[in-house]
Amino acid sequence: MKVAIIGAGNMGSAIARGLAQGYLIQGHEIVVSNPSNGKLEKLKADFPNIKTTNDNIDAAANADIVIVAVKPWLIEEILNPLRLKRTQILVSLAAGICFDDLAHFCGEPEMPIFRVIPNTAIAERASMTLISARNASDKQKKLLTDIFNEMGLTMIIPESKIAAATALTSCGIAYVLKYVQAAMQAGIEMGIAPKDAMKMVAQSLEGAAELLLNKETHPSVEIDKVTTPGGITIKGINELEHAGFTSAVIKAIKASK
Repeated sequence: MKVAIIGAGNMGSAIARGLAQGYLIQGHEIVVSNPSNGKLEKLKADFPNIKTTNDNIDAAANADIVIVAVKPWLIEEILNPLRLKRTQILVSLAAGICFDDLAHFCGEPEMPIFRVIPNTAIAERASMTLISARNASDKQKKLLTDIFNEMGLTMIIPESKIAAATALTSCGIAYVLKYVQAAMQAGIEMGIAPKDAMKMVAQSLEGAAELLLNKETHPSVEIDKVTTPGGITIKGINELEHAGFTSAVIKAIKASK
């Protein structure tokens, strides 16, 4: 299974690194294309088996899967010259570029196309990745989910839900980090060193995530476990609500759609 990644920016490089560290795709089966050499050289230094090139057409020519990791406004310019074949799989990471446009740009409306929306945690192989598919078989869908599951957790959703789901995942990670930043500031004011406060809050978030991902539970159930009557946690929860915390989160996510 040969994979071409067009674009060696933050997301393209992160995917190349994640693939090379996984089990489904071997490093020598990956080729990464980028117009300049700096990022390619850095990638090659860390993963010598990965092939690199400045030629997008050459990279895509013999690939089974072509992952296009460029800015949305560059998609048409990048896809048109590739002349992709119906037997290949196109994976687009460009937010806001719909299936109809992708099919038009690549000139193969019947080819399997995936829209994939990771978040920045893919660099740590901990992304929440959204996947939508068009003209793809069940086998191809499983292949894409297996590949991106090696870099976190995936979920297949209809294209109509991508904007809403992106607000929860790609934008949502920034909102989570904003909470971390705010909690750190509180910790610092109470005398905790910044680095220590950050680790405390980050580990608490990881623990909360593990509870929700690995148990049949719900946030309300887990909150109830730590909010004893007359205790300190319920006082903090109520202060969050008095300050409009829930409403602010809802408004922020809806504004990002």
